[in-house]
Amino acid sequence: MSKMLVKSKKASRSGTGKRPEDRSVDELMANGVVVIDKPSGPTSHQITTWVKEMIGADKAAHGGTLDPRVTGVLPVGVGICVRAMDVLHYGTKAYVGVMRMHGNVDKTRLENVFKEFTDEIFQTPPMRSAVKREQRARRVHELNLLESSGRDILFDVKCDAGTYIRSLAVDVGDALAVGAHLQDLRRTRAGALVEDDAVTLHDLRDAIEAHRSGDSSHLAKMMKPLESLLSHMPKIVVKDSAVDAICHGANLAMPGIISLDESIRKGDVVAVMSLSGESVALGRTLMDSSEMLMRSEGFGVDISRVFMATGTYTKSWGTSKE
Repeated sequence: MSKMLVKSKKASRSGTGKRPEDRSVDELMANGVVVIDKPSGPTSHQITTWVKEMIGADKAAHGGTLDPRVTGVLPVGVGICVRAMDVLHYGTKAYVGVMRMHGNVDKTRLENVFKEFTDEIFQTPPMRSAVKREQRARRVHELNLLESSGRDILFDVKCDAGTYIRSLAVDVGDALAVGAHLQDLRRTRAGALVEDDAVTLHDLRDAIEAHRSGDSSHLAKMMKPLESLLSHMPKIVVKDSAVDAICHGANLAMPGIISLDESIRKGDVVAVMSLSGESVALGRTLMDSSEMLMRSEGFGVDISRVFMATGTYTKSWGTSKE
């Protein structure tokens, strides 16, 4: 985790927001995230529609398509979280799967090829993909051989979001000159949301029914706040006096910054957070962290998306020079 650098110790409190952990179950059902353990068969879109109907939300979205046969971690956001689901594209994802070789392969040779693919790779989306078919770069951070049985290879992989694991298996087979295809796949992590967070659709339905009957304990463990989607993002913490201006569309000015991740570089997408740990907005940095620490004037972040409602914090940007 990146170290937070303190820019200003002047941080008087004037907010009326709420810490994410203090939100009620009803608040999380209106604007929250649930991690579904997707079964094999339905599409990601079908799962999202079912979750939306069960919760009674007006809108819902998932955090990264899984093929119908693929199982595992499928984050589904409702309410304001719909606007934040794509932040998972800035993080990494993890999978465990089985690739079937079309010929016999020596274990040492396979491990060596896995090491060669643990790097930046170039992929073209499959024909049936919904995105434009043009070559793009993705990084494989880890690719490990877990077990082998005949021509079936159990592996796990940690990679950039948007990496096509089915294509990766084919490319590995080509590199080995024997051919290969992906037999089974399960996603175990998306951003900071992991397999242990995942619940089945049946469990979610039962928890919602129990909540409506007065027992919210199970649903409280399943529903997560918007901030869970931003755990992997670099962050900038701002003063209460800066929050409402940002909510009205202003860029983040230097005097409003309290602390920031030391790893921030110019052009990074960052999460702007309140002192209470609430997600305020997303934006792109106009300079790196070291320059932001030194500057006392100008703007540090070009705000692109606001999550918090105006009026949540006291308006002071028209009257205060803090």
